[in-house]
Amino acid sequence: MRTLNRWLVVVLLCAVSFAAAPDSASITAVDSIGITVDDMDRSVDFFSKVLSFQKVSDVELWGTSPERLAGLFGVRMRVVRLRLGEESIELTEFLTPKGLPVPADSRSNDRWFQHIAIVVSDMDKAYRWLRQNRVEHASTGPQTLPAWNKNASGIQAFYFKDPDKHALEILAFPPGKGDPRWHRNSNALFLGIDHTAIVVDDTDASLRFYGAALGLSQAGESENYGDEQEHLNNVFGARLRITTLRAAKGPGVELLEYLAPSDGRPYPETTRASDLINWQTNFVTTDVGGAERVLKSGRFRFVSPGTVELNREDIGFRRAVAARDPDGHAIRILEK
Repeated sequence: MRTLNRWLVVVLLCAVSFAAAPDSASITAVDSIGITVDDMDRSVDFFSKVLSFQKVSDVELWGTSPERLAGLFGVRMRVVRLRLGEESIELTEFLTPKGLPVPADSRSNDRWFQHIAIVVSDMDKAYRWLRQNRVEHASTGPQTLPAWNKNASGIQAFYFKDPDKHALEILAFPPGKGDPRWHRNSNALFLGIDHTAIVVDDTDASLRFYGAALGLSQAGESENYGDEQEHLNNVFGARLRITTLRAAKGPGVELLEYLAPSDGRPYPETTRASDLINWQTNFVTTDVGGAERVLKSGRFRFVSPGTVELNREDIGFRRAVAARDPDGHAIRILEK
């Protein structure tokens, strides 16, 4: 009888443990894309005047909770949220401690690469406008993806850089491709953010993180190569496996695995939140504690020591946990 009772206790404990550990982080939305900047006023000026973003909020954070969330001691940071269409970015300037600049020799196949893809209503007009504002090229010029590439044919794209050397993309969809809202009649040139793209070493490992652990759904896949792709990425011989993931709301997350060339450099393990190569994809969940347990069970690398309570109305969320994906890209999971 005692043996039976012990067995029942073990079964009940296992059942409770299983119930307490959700299969995924139950992400409901991609809230925003975070970018670390060196000079906030300069960056706000660039994104608002050149790319038509509008300021939503402007706050300063310091103290124990922001330090724990950033994984950095002595933090004082200015955080500005900007909106374009239905999507948002979050710019962060670390007043202290200051971080390192983007490496001058960065290439599109280095695994610290991340960008946002801004949808435009007219590629020719958008490119002329960027030239007029003297943006730095990352592509040789706008590229139209070829007809043989069924999933991407007719899409126009161009890479350029912001004042901190962060890569950005403008994107124009042909009829029948992309979200229907990109094809609504509009007088605006810059419409919104379709996705953020990150370079990964192993798509399958990244799918275990973003798909299985976070719960994003796969929305598309293609293999891109050829002259147009090489000149878009400005990487000779570029051949990419591209996988798009999405939550129910917000921009997608695009995984870029370079099948060739194989000389892309890994994300530096010493990267801090204040370094300018540090981007951060912000996700929303209804249960950040459950998300933390999922990340711990997957033995993923944390930036914060766990869930951090902030409870400030001016930043838009109550608590959050910060971590890094298998390649080092930063994420933050928010509970509003």
